[in-house]
Amino acid sequence: MQKSLVKSSQSGNASGKVLAVLDALVMHRRLSDIATSSGLAKSTVHRILQTMVREVFATVDGSGYYVPGPRLIALAGRVVGRLDAFVGADATLGRLQQSTGATVHLAVLSGDEAIYVRKLEPSKPYRMASRVGTAIPLHCTSIGKAYLSLMPRDYVEALAERTGLPRCTPNTLTSIEALLANLDEVRERGWAIDDEENEKGVFCVGAAVRDHTGHVTAAVSVTQLRSDPAAASVDVIGPLVAKAGAEVSAGLGAP
Repeated sequence: MQKSLVKSSQSGNASGKVLAVLDALVMHRRLSDIATSSGLAKSTVHRILQTMVREVFATVDGSGYYVPGPRLIALAGRVVGRLDAFVGADATLGRLQQSTGATVHLAVLSGDEAIYVRKLEPSKPYRMASRVGTAIPLHCTSIGKAYLSLMPRDYVEALAERTGLPRCTPNTLTSIEALLANLDEVRERGWAIDDEENEKGVFCVGAAVRDHTGHVTAAVSVTQLRSDPAAASVDVIGPLVAKAGAEVSAGLGAP
C-alpha cells in the first residue's frame, strides 16, 4: 500500500497528523486504508476526517467512503493552474529525455522541499519509483542542490537549522560545511550532482530554472541507475541538463 508522503516524524503534532490524513485521503477512500497509509490510529483519523467533512475538505460518498471535498478540489485546481506555466517546458524536457535516454524530472520549490510536477520515462526495463506530486528534500538531491547553490549562504544555513540535514544514504551530506562546499562546486560547474545521496543506486544531475523575475523557482534533472550499463556519463549529461534549465528559464521569461 502507498504510504503517506508526509514524514512520520512530522505526524507527532496536531498539524502533522492533519497533513498525513490529507495526504492519505488523496490516495485512499476507506477509513482503515487512510489510517494505515498515514500511520495513525483509526480513532485519530476518524476525528480528523470528521473535521475535514465539516469544513468541506472531505465528503462521504454513498458507500460511506471518504473522498476529497469541494474545498480541497478547488484548492488543487488553483495549484494546477499555477503549474500550467510549465506546459511550455514539455518540449525541452522531451528533448532532454531523448538525448540522455534517462528519466527526466521537473520540480517546483515548495518551502523546504521540492515537488515533482513533470516526469518523463525512457524505454527501459525498469522505472524510477518517483511520481508527480512526490516531495523531495533539498540538501541531498540534484534538484535541491541546484536551487540552493543560487541562494545566499544564510538561507542555506537556516534550512540546515530547520531540517537538520537528515541522512538518507551513506553518501548524504549531513554537515553544513560539507553542503556549502558542495554548493560552491555546483555554482562553478553549472549543474548539481546527487551521487546516491538521496537513494542508493540512483544518480542524478540537475540544473536550476529561473522565472520572469530572475528568481529560482524550479529545477530540472536527469536520473539514472548506477547499475544501468547504458547510463550516460555526468560529463555528457551535465551540459545537457544545464542547457535544458536555461531553455525552460527562457520560456518563463527569465532575464
